[in-house]
Amino acid sequence: MKFKANSSIPISDIKINDKFWNKYRDLVGKVIIPYQWDVLNDRLEDVETSHCIENFKIAAGLSTGKFQGAVFQDTDLTKWLESVGFYISAYGHDEMIEKIADEAIDLIAKAQQDDGYIDTYFIINCPDKRWKNLCEGHELYTAGHLMEAAVAYYEATGKKKILDVACRLADLLCKTFGTGEDQCHGYPGHPEVEVGLVKLYRTTGEKKYLELAKYFIDIRGVGDNYFLWEEKQKDYIRIFPEFSDYDPSYSQSHKSVREQTTAEGHAVRAAYLYSAMADIAAEYNDKELLEACETLWDDMVHRRMYITGGIGSSGWLERFTTDYDLPNDCNYSESCASIALAMFGKRMGELTHNAAYFDEVERALYNTVLAGIAMDGKSFFYVNPLETWPDACVDHTSRGHVKSERQKWFGCACCPPNIARTLASLGQYVLSADEDTVYINMYVSSETSLCLNGHDATLTIDSEAPWNGKARISLAAKYEAGYKIALRIPAYAKNFDIKCGGKEASGKIVDGYYILAIEDTAAELSVTFDMPAIFVHSNPKVRADSGKTALVKGPLVYCLEETDNGNNLSAIFVDSSQSIKEYYDASLLGGSCKLSFNGYKLSENDWDIHTLYGQRQNQLVPVSLTAIPYCYWGNREKNKEMLVWMKERL
Repeated sequence: MKFKANSSIPISDIKINDKFWNKYRDLVGKVIIPYQWDVLNDRLEDVETSHCIENFKIAAGLSTGKFQGAVFQDTDLTKWLESVGFYISAYGHDEMIEKIADEAIDLIAKAQQDDGYIDTYFIINCPDKRWKNLCEGHELYTAGHLMEAAVAYYEATGKKKILDVACRLADLLCKTFGTGEDQCHGYPGHPEVEVGLVKLYRTTGEKKYLELAKYFIDIRGVGDNYFLWEEKQKDYIRIFPEFSDYDPSYSQSHKSVREQTTAEGHAVRAAYLYSAMADIAAEYNDKELLEACETLWDDMVHRRMYITGGIGSSGWLERFTTDYDLPNDCNYSESCASIALAMFGKRMGELTHNAAYFDEVERALYNTVLAGIAMDGKSFFYVNPLETWPDACVDHTSRGHVKSERQKWFGCACCPPNIARTLASLGQYVLSADEDTVYINMYVSSETSLCLNGHDATLTIDSEAPWNGKARISLAAKYEAGYKIALRIPAYAKNFDIKCGGKEASGKIVDGYYILAIEDTAAELSVTFDMPAIFVHSNPKVRADSGKTALVKGPLVYCLEETDNGNNLSAIFVDSSQSIKEYYDASLLGGSCKLSFNGYKLSENDWDIHTLYGQRQNQLVPVSLTAIPYCYWGNREKNKEMLVWMKERL
């Protein structure tokens, strides 16, 4: 049986006008891109030094000095450039931003070496060490992000300069890596170039780029581990001391990708790899590879993922640990990891036409990804805990990586530009289409230009999500072409109902989509479903959440903040059988639905600073509690407690 992913609708054809999402998306051009450009140029005195642009200037011979920053510092610029491309596609031409981007592209092109090589760390520090440390060097990871940026900017502007830079680099990779005797038989320590190569192939039609991506997938973890062999070579120089006792599962190279059954290692590397595996499965009709993707997805989201869509629970090496190990106050859940999860889920949803994948994509986007950026667009979370006690988040401890206040930048700043490119490209997650069917994957207000059965059409979504389960959808085509609309039925939706032209619709449900055939030139649909706020529980095997409950409403996870509920949130108990009051507060962070309910709090009576333990009866005092969406936490007051999972009074 052949399978093929739905075609991604060009971002330029999807105009999002959603009250919820545009609070963030409108910041991309107005605030985020200019702010991050200033950071990359080290223009802000109170922000951690980036040195990213200066590295490129040194590599280009325009300046002198030493390389500074992480080995993959180049990607801060290329992800920023990709954000610019997506922003221009989504919002239209912006002369000022495009001028800055062209200047950045000129700098990148000047830094590129005669043979196409570009990586400022190696150009400046050790040009003779190219491809000698694929395990730690991130050269291929950096190359992948350059390719993604090149495609996004070219598609937005039609300008080929950065695409030519990317193709020259890709051509060099095709010469350098492969099965030939004079070629390197290695593969990326940090997967990403595979995704970039596939995008470059789809844009240019150059088949060798796709073949190299497939090579990197097929060879990974096969035979003697390349990274263990590499570090034994005489000229090997270690970059990360923590890799001295290297575990191949950290880079998903412990087995061939088709034999892997559990999500292992660094969470971002894993989900980028899985995204590439899905791409290759689609391009080569590789059923075995698709089945491996399905197996890995199942383990990742059903046994190793947080309720917020966070993955990578370990604060040490940003990695997966074991099934059901999901601590709340010391977890990592890197913002980049949830973005990578969304990338993987999008591909799988489009490949299989199974709506369940978009349940998890939506979970990650609405919760962890949005929590990763402040509502002013100028500060960020790298780590996304589900519980914070600021006083205990002390450096050089097990919670030293946890912050209760978003940071203006990071020495390792992969997350801020990654969030920017995700917000700018949100349209790719909302809709997709094949020859005669448009798939509505998320109910986000938008207007989209489509081609169905060879004819132009326009689809409009007017949605009240995530506060209410109501959406009005209209589709107008120039001809009675006979097309289909596939409407995702969210897992949280109750009493899902569709009317067409005011009458009960006649369709069928297939793998979580309600599929409706439309024969006229126009269709007016109304979608309604209930999504009340509810208390949920975890699998009892999740030890951190045993005896606890959390609040969700539709795709949104809710949390308690000290601002509304006082300190020592861990002393709160709730009865999950009670009803929850929902009310919309237009004054809260641009408008938000609050949840109000009752609880109890342990009394501190009879306890003093001289008594740590004692024979006392617990006294519970009734309290009124307020919860807000997790994605909004930390936007009102800084360094305050936050809690998702509450103790349950049984």
